[in-house]
Amino acid sequence: MNRPEAHKTVRRGLNRRGFLVAAGLTAAGAALATTTEGRARAASAAGTFRVPVEDARHTRTWMAWPDSTSIWGNTLSGVQADIALIARTVAKYEPVVMCANSGSAAKARQLCGSTVTVISSIPVDDCWMRDSGPVFRTDGAGGLDAVGLNFNGWGNKQTHARDALVAGRVASYAGVPITYADLVGEGGAIEQDGAGTLMATRSSLVNRNRNPGVSERQLEAAMCAAYGASKVIWFDGVRGQDITDDHVDATSRFLAPGEALVQMPLASDNDAYARDARQQFSVLSGATTATRVPMDTMRLQGPDYYKIRSSNPDFLASYANFYLCNGAVISAHFGDTRADQAAKATLARLYPDRVIEQLNIDRLGTGGGGIHCVTQQQPAA
Repeated sequence: MNRPEAHKTVRRGLNRRGFLVAAGLTAAGAALATTTEGRARAASAAGTFRVPVEDARHTRTWMAWPDSTSIWGNTLSGVQADIALIARTVAKYEPVVMCANSGSAAKARQLCGSTVTVISSIPVDDCWMRDSGPVFRTDGAGGLDAVGLNFNGWGNKQTHARDALVAGRVASYAGVPITYADLVGEGGAIEQDGAGTLMATRSSLVNRNRNPGVSERQLEAAMCAAYGASKVIWFDGVRGQDITDDHVDATSRFLAPGEALVQMPLASDNDAYARDARQQFSVLSGATTATRVPMDTMRLQGPDYYKIRSSNPDFLASYANFYLCNGAVISAHFGDTRADQAAKATLARLYPDRVIEQLNIDRLGTGGGGIHCVTQQQPAA
């Protein structure tokens, strides 16, 4: 049976955070734009420094506090409650630093509680720290640095004058050097296995709204230099249907070198994102890693959109958008009881040494994002 019309295309239009675009662009944000000229190259030590797989031990988690009614409208208070819930949950397992604007830091402290460190020295436009924050790298010998991905508001779709500076400011606060990749992108657009292999959608990165005139081969080189990798597994993705142009971290994730997971749609689902997920699974199932090991690709069954709590057509119900922190997996549940329980069981099987926390983040999901989207790990050196 097909989904009802409200869910037939689960993330249609610019609906993954698409309503946020109404905020427009500030002059400063627009000035950052999409040119690839003049950006600093990633560190020459990229062969030594590498972005580790996400289950590596963390020093802390970075997050950002949303406070813009021009972006979130009357959903802001609910989204803030979800952000605070995520922060408090992660803080049970590792330190959390929340970046908040000075005018909203007090509210962030009130909702997040004493276990979360709220700072007001790093201004933000929005809560998507995965995309605006730095990507940290380690060298295996006690070294830590960071790479900025030149965030431009997902192709100048949203105000980002402050968020464009977050990566550098977070790195400075953490006391680590930062260089900037020779591409425009976001952390949610690239998955790494920590051993030389990346995966991404062409729709997000081989896109003139981020990287005009840059070829896929040039992007591969830039991505590998930034992440300390040597191979990119590409998926076609879905272009122009959500604000991110189909970030990979909502569908496919690396578990370890040679191991990946894909959230699969129901057999009856046939919208653009269902077809995209099946294509991602097919590509990964036939892929090899940078070290030529065949990829072991597992399925994570997605929910039935008839049965989830939200009836909003923009809702992102992604179990795959989980976050790994020290000792735990932070995931979501959506109200399809059978699918929620099955997803939790799958994650427990994949991470038997971690606590599986499932949270109700429906307000954030209506904005088109998830738990991975609003967190950024700082790995231990």
